[in-house]
Amino acid sequence: MYAILPSLLAGLATAAGSLIILLGRHPGRRTLAVLLGGAAGVMLAVVLIDLIPAALQTGTPLEAGIGILLGIGLIWLLDRLLTGKTYLSGPPDIFAYRRLGYLMAIGIALHDLPEGIAIAGAYAAGGGMGPLLAVSIALHNIPEGVATAAPLKMGGLRRRQILFLNIIISIFTPLGTLLGLFLLRLSPQHLSFLLALAAGAMTYLIKDELIPGAYNQSPLWCWFGLGAGYLLLWFAQVLK
Repeated sequence: MYAILPSLLAGLATAAGSLIILLGRHPGRRTLAVLLGGAAGVMLAVVLIDLIPAALQTGTPLEAGIGILLGIGLIWLLDRLLTGKTYLSGPPDIFAYRRLGYLMAIGIALHDLPEGIAIAGAYAAGGGMGPLLAVSIALHNIPEGVATAAPLKMGGLRRRQILFLNIIISIFTPLGTLLGLFLLRLSPQHLSFLLALAAGAMTYLIKDELIPGAYNQSPLWCWFGLGAGYLLLWFAQVLK
């Protein structure tokens, strides 16, 4: 249970990131492009460097493949459902930003669960791996909170609603740690599927939501944010 507090602090970094947007000025097109592109870069690094390799190490390629496909399918279904509800009234651009923010929140929450599980495993392994992993997760949770809050703010949500949503997202990391501690007592085979599920969900968000949303704001700053976000997490992994 000693892993719960670091996991909670790592999760709350998402809410801390949202405060950067909530306490600052309304983001411009370039700023939003960098934020969304940066979130895409961070998520891409998480998928390629962490989630997929970990899923293959803890399970079979078949289990990982099924998890990835189900993750993509789940967010695709949620995307279709939210699309059908957000364009009923009001300016389409406002509700498009709101839909993007909600989808990002769902995707981040899904991938925070296996992050929490990873923290549980790192602390169970002993040594200094647990604290280092919690710090690195906190580092990339900050830009995720920023990028979740930005489209929701553009979509007209109140500050307290955005902050409350990001606090809920933050709770998924310690929930994942609790789940990880439970699964470690049962069988490590469940871990591969959850990691792959998160990888699939994040892959869908990167391709169909984050990169197009950032590119529409500013193509140049979209790719700048993408590269910066990827390198940020890559360096965090190197320093672990």
